[in-house]
Amino acid sequence: MTAPVFVEGIGLLGPGLTDWQQGAAVLRAETPYLHAATALPAPEGLPSAERRRTGPAVKLALAVGRQAIAASGRDAATLATVFSASGADGHNYHAICESLAGDDPMISPTRFHNSVHNAPAGYWSIATGAMAPSNAMCAHDGSFAAGLLDAYSQVLATGSPCVLIAYDTDYPEPLRSARPIPDAFGLALVLTAEPGAATLASLRPSLVLEGEAPTPTPMADAALEALRAAIPAARALPLLQALARGDDTTAVLDYLDPLRLRVEVAPWR
Repeated sequence: MTAPVFVEGIGLLGPGLTDWQQGAAVLRAETPYLHAATALPAPEGLPSAERRRTGPAVKLALAVGRQAIAASGRDAATLATVFSASGADGHNYHAICESLAGDDPMISPTRFHNSVHNAPAGYWSIATGAMAPSNAMCAHDGSFAAGLLDAYSQVLATGSPCVLIAYDTDYPEPLRSARPIPDAFGLALVLTAEPGAATLASLRPSLVLEGEAPTPTPMADAALEALRAAIPAARALPLLQALARGDDTTAVLDYLDPLRLRVEVAPWR
């Protein structure tokens, strides 16, 4: 049996899901899921110049990360981070492609530095003052599972807490036809090596081959299942539902074929 890590705080923002408190009520079926476009807040903690330069990916990553850390009661400046996304800022990519296709193919420095995959990690460091180690992950539709594995490994190896921030943002046309992500979705988990006063549950993730585990756990609600299938970061929804319900269960998540990620979830009592 794999060693556990412990969840202390959760952040959530996506279509019809405004934060973890409201989203958890939806995932427990206490309130109905009503689809609505994701509303991204202004990024907190950034100087005005940096705030003006941020795109959807940065706003989303900072919002869910701050939610999770506030719930944990920890100091963001002291925490290692893992940022995981299947693509990051599609609107910035679209603007760069438009520039390159134009008569004067010049790219602004702001567009360029926002195009790198670890841009949200850099803005996070500015906003929180964090100097702890930070990784930026990408594994196509398996990016959430890859990020969870990386954060899990770091916590076990170092004994120090780590914040997993997983997110995806939409693409405008014509990129959306090639990568049809319809809206922004992000979540964050504060993971620790030992339980504490804010502990919600324990997680034991393990990789399994396709055929050795059930197919990825679906959502019973048809609209939430459509969301899970449409946005790579939303592949985390079965795990989030287990955490919201306080279930003692196993969630099977998409990873890179032929692998799946099986996560044993146990509420902390």
